[in-house]
Amino acid sequence: MAERPEDLNLPNAVITRIIKEALPDGVNISKEARSAISRAASVFVLYATSCANNFAMKGKRKTLNASDVLSAMEEMEFQRFVAPLKEALEAYRREQRGKKEASEQKKKDKDRKTDSEEQDKSREEDNDEEEERLEEEEPNEEEEVDN
Repeated sequence: MAERPEDLNLPNAVITRIIKEALPDGVNISKEARSAISRAASVFVLYATSCANNFAMKGKRKTLNASDVLSAMEEMEFQRFVAPLKEALEAYRREQRGKKEASEQKKKDKDRKTDSEEQDKSREEDNDEEEERLEEEEPNEEEEVDN
């Protein structure tokens, strides 16, 4: 846990980016207002985390999960954010599934390529061995003809 309150603040760059995205073009914000928003956001995150942790503890778990956060939002009376958060969570999960499937497909393709290369190499070795065997037999046939 952080020892000083200022250690709990979110990074200024993140806060500035969020503020700029939320405000219309041409609207500026003072440093004092940005600092106040930063502190408020930090307090909100700490409060939400504490509430979510309570739900995890009730479930006798040490790991917070998405359902704990959603339950915390309802308990904090932020019900109107629950539906958008669920949508964002589903989009995140779909994205993660897509990444996982792409990674698995890439691994399968790589394994197939490796298997194919190994088969080609094995065929080449078999062909080389066959050629060597045939080359060894050819002189023997010539010797028999000479006799």
